[in-house]
Amino acid sequence: MKASAIFSNSRGSGLPARNAAKGCVAAVLAVLISITWNLAMGQAQPPDQNVAGAQVLTRGPVHEAFAGMVTFNPEPGVVVTKAPPDVIEEMPPEERLAGDNVAWIPGYWGWDDERSDFLWVSGTWRALPPGRQWMAGYWGQTPQGYQWTSGYWADATAKETIYLPPPPATVEVGPNIAAPSMDYGWSPGCWFWYQGRYAWRPGYWALGRADWDWMPAHYVWTPRGYIFVGGYWDYPVARRGVLFAPIYFEAGAYSRRGYFYSPTIVIDLGVFSDHLFLRPRYHHYYFGDYYAASYYQGGFYASFSFQSGRHGYDPIYSHQRWEHRQDREWEHRVETSYQYRRDHEAARPPRTWVAQRNINPDTAESRQNRVMVATPISQLAKRKDSPMRFQPVAKAERQQIAQRGQEVQKSREQRRTLEAKAVDTTTRKPGAAFEPAKVKLPKSPIVARSANQLGKNQAPPKVQQSPRPDPKFQPKSEPAGRQPAVDRSNPQAQPRKVESEKQPTSGRSEAAPREKQVQPEAQPRVKQSGAKAQEQLQRSAQDADKATQLESQQLAKEATAKAQKESQRNAQALEQKAQPESERRANDAVARTPEVSQRNARGSETKAPPEAQPRAKDPALKAQAASLPNARGSGQPAQRMSEQRGKARAYPGEKGATQLLRDDPQKQGKEKSSSSEKQSGP
Repeated sequence: MKASAIFSNSRGSGLPARNAAKGCVAAVLAVLISITWNLAMGQAQPPDQNVAGAQVLTRGPVHEAFAGMVTFNPEPGVVVTKAPPDVIEEMPPEERLAGDNVAWIPGYWGWDDERSDFLWVSGTWRALPPGRQWMAGYWGQTPQGYQWTSGYWADATAKETIYLPPPPATVEVGPNIAAPSMDYGWSPGCWFWYQGRYAWRPGYWALGRADWDWMPAHYVWTPRGYIFVGGYWDYPVARRGVLFAPIYFEAGAYSRRGYFYSPTIVIDLGVFSDHLFLRPRYHHYYFGDYYAASYYQGGFYASFSFQSGRHGYDPIYSHQRWEHRQDREWEHRVETSYQYRRDHEAARPPRTWVAQRNINPDTAESRQNRVMVATPISQLAKRKDSPMRFQPVAKAERQQIAQRGQEVQKSREQRRTLEAKAVDTTTRKPGAAFEPAKVKLPKSPIVARSANQLGKNQAPPKVQQSPRPDPKFQPKSEPAGRQPAVDRSNPQAQPRKVESEKQPTSGRSEAAPREKQVQPEAQPRVKQSGAKAQEQLQRSAQDADKATQLESQQLAKEATAKAQKESQRNAQALEQKAQPESERRANDAVARTPEVSQRNARGSETKAPPEAQPRAKDPALKAQAASLPNARGSGQPAQRMSEQRGKARAYPGEKGATQLLRDDPQKQGKEKSSSSEKQSGP
């Protein structure tokens, strides 16, 4: 039968033609879907091709799930006035990290203050720290703009979150006792919520491990309060996972319908730590070229200066230092390498993937400076010297992982809603107790296996017991957490003021600048008028007069005191000089005592009446009784004077004693009777 006959038949005989047409339409749709998928896959791979609107960076922020910061005084997140874009549909690459405890953690938008725009922090294949679950960070809207709240690794067994008040400023100053051996590392102390208030838990020495990094206890800021994260063991950088390069999208490049992004450029972890920086203000590690002085002044800390400046604890640097504990010159070489790159721009790594591809990796300079910081994951998977092993990812598994990214986004939204309720401290009375808020922890789709679920060789060591908090230790400063300021004229938050320090020079160790909290800008000074200036001069003159007067009074007091001391010394000298003369006279009087006594006795027996004898004794007794208190109260000089007076009263014939008795009538009568007896005697 001819084809024309078939199409010319009735309605019933034309069904085969309709079926053929439907089959053609289905075939066309299948082709179109295949083309669309291929186009989408082409859009998802901009790194290896110069795709318009996308630029792969070989420097930038490190994914928080890959490496989190530990600051001693946690601060609120950065605030920007520009709203973050919608989350990009992100597909994991076709190669994945081998292992049962490995998961894909999606990326997020990070703020780039140099561009005053957002860049995409690519997702990461992560070997999950045992017993932990990932709570993703988020951008939350505030009256000042949009503020970043960091993610953290929470305890997988925790069912609720406790939001605490701001902890006091740290008192951590480093080790206060010697290490038991070189195999130990210092774990810093921190404030611990204990019995309704903060108590200081001191640092301690912990035994280091070659295959594990120690993450000490620390706090994470949220709009609702501070979350305490207990210490735990994490994988070292070499076994931690795959870190992909961040990417900058121009406006509209990622908003095309059906577009999704799949990262393929990996940061080489072998040179990752050589170009690592920390930025507490943005709560992120940064890698790459941040060696210029402007970054130093903007709060970028080199790994060695961050910890030595007591800003926080760097677990990556601490683990490296522990690995090189037998090499005394290791820290010096790290510092010298930083200084060389700071002073020689050619020794710094490239900033983009395109710039790195234009560098010849075979030159001696590139090998010496280790400037090749990125590589395609396809090449990394083929390396035999890499400690990581890769395996292909099936198409169905990639789609499941992409759906899990939507669950992560849902968990992020739940956390943002939960923590949007800020703590109201205005209604609390001064000194009233703070009641921490306890809420149900949002469920995270990224949960690691517990230590007992891992193999014996894969399980982390037991957490060393830390010292008990000291309730007697009281904080001496204000809480560390404060709200940041934001400049509405600039999408970037106002940088904190940096203390004036000398710029680092070649051959000298760098002291990282200590960043201060943002303070309100001071009002401009108004020029003083002539009257105010004159009044100020008068006040200055009066102050000078007062100072001069006080100084004169002080000098006069000192001169008076000096004169009094001098007069006392002179009086004591005269008294000491007069004492020998008095003693000589007293001795002469004692020598004449027998003769005078006999003469007085004869006279008193013949002339004096019987009742005169006791009367004659009374003055001597009175003089002796009066001399006793003086001798007891005034010491040796008074005793000598009383003896002399007693001798003079007993012997009135003496020249000196007669004058001492002139004022005593009884003694004068006695003296007269004695003289009359002499005249009337034979």
